[in-house]
Amino acid sequence: MDSIVHAEWDTLRDVVIHRPGIEMFFGLIEPFAFLYERSFNMDLAIHEHDELRHALDTTGTRVHRLRSLAIRLARDDPEIVRRLRTYAKKIVKFEGASGEARRARREFESNLADLGVQTLFNILVLRPSIRLDIKRGVRVIFPRASLDVPLANLFFMRDQQVASDQGLIVGRMSKPQRRMEPVLTGTILEMAGAKIAHRVASPGTFEGGDFIPAGRFAMIGVGDRTNPNGANQVLRHGVGFEEVALVHQPAHPLVPGDEPDPMIDMHLDTYLNFPGRDVAVGCVPLLRAARVEVYQRSTRGRYRKLGKSPNLYEYLTGKGFRIVPITTLEQMCYASNFLCIKDHNILAIEVEKIVKKVLKNLEAKARSDPYRYQALLEEAKRDLATLKRSDQFFPHKREFQELSIEVTSLQLQEITGGYGGIRCMTCVLNRKPSN
Repeated sequence: MDSIVHAEWDTLRDVVIHRPGIEMFFGLIEPFAFLYERSFNMDLAIHEHDELRHALDTTGTRVHRLRSLAIRLARDDPEIVRRLRTYAKKIVKFEGASGEARRARREFESNLADLGVQTLFNILVLRPSIRLDIKRGVRVIFPRASLDVPLANLFFMRDQQVASDQGLIVGRMSKPQRRMEPVLTGTILEMAGAKIAHRVASPGTFEGGDFIPAGRFAMIGVGDRTNPNGANQVLRHGVGFEEVALVHQPAHPLVPGDEPDPMIDMHLDTYLNFPGRDVAVGCVPLLRAARVEVYQRSTRGRYRKLGKSPNLYEYLTGKGFRIVPITTLEQMCYASNFLCIKDHNILAIEVEKIVKKVLKNLEAKARSDPYRYQALLEEAKRDLATLKRSDQFFPHKREFQELSIEVTSLQLQEITGGYGGIRCMTCVLNRKPSN
């Protein structure tokens, strides 16, 4: 399976998704710790994910489900089964009465050969362990199950890895809650034939939402999720573009203090994206606040930093991109987190459908910390009034009509509560270059 992408607007050919399962349930019990933005209806969220898969199917894209891909590969390649068993063996622990714990461990290891790939996959996603408490009587054992940080964010398939012009870059997640995800996804995709260009190693962190390829150049967001060490690893080993721009995570001008709120613009693609060649969609205040370091590739393949340091808005307009602006409210509602199917053709979220949920969450933050969030809330309310008057909620933009950008819009008001949109939920493996 090819794993090469040169530009965000090239024609989508292969994409991997993960239909969320019971692991999502645990994220809903404690959304904050599991990095969700808000609580939401799990049944409706899974239905919305099915709608996303259907929409991808209708584009002619080859859509691979992570679990199904693992099962299919396991039928033909015993090596992937061996690796899944090895991971499962490390994850599952047995505690309690020493004799019973040793017995259970021996039986588990001897039974691994009988476990199907679905069971092994579930072990890797849920990360269970068993404590055995013995009471008086024959076989009176209380098996108390615990889960060691189940992978509740696995359905956000963009972040664990991303395809560049050199192959697949397997990331290293910033938050320990997600640290094990690339182990699972990277193993499956490598066994599916994806070329691994680089695996980001400690102390580097790198997440796919911070990477956007754009033809002759690419951009890497640097901030809360991708650190400078991880970005430099990708510069040295993961890309071959003529130019790479490191984009420093900006603080929204309406949020006091020097530190950005990472849940407002967590990744680069939460405030910038490309629906087609020479067209960018972005939140202008954040684009103007984002500082850029530009690196050019020498004939020896090394990147050299240029002296000038523009902001992201200047950088893009200097390259001839037309900016389609989105409001702060639309940006917080994942407007820029669309998926480009081909040049001037995108899958996007109906922003108007999730405005109330996002505003409710922002109102709670403003009540808790009015100094930091009240001005942002007032701006979002003004944006809402303006958008209602103009009937220009993303993706129904006048500029898209002028630029002949085709849009298929989806109602994803529940699943976006996990903090991410369509681009976040799709691992793009391959795009066919446009003519």
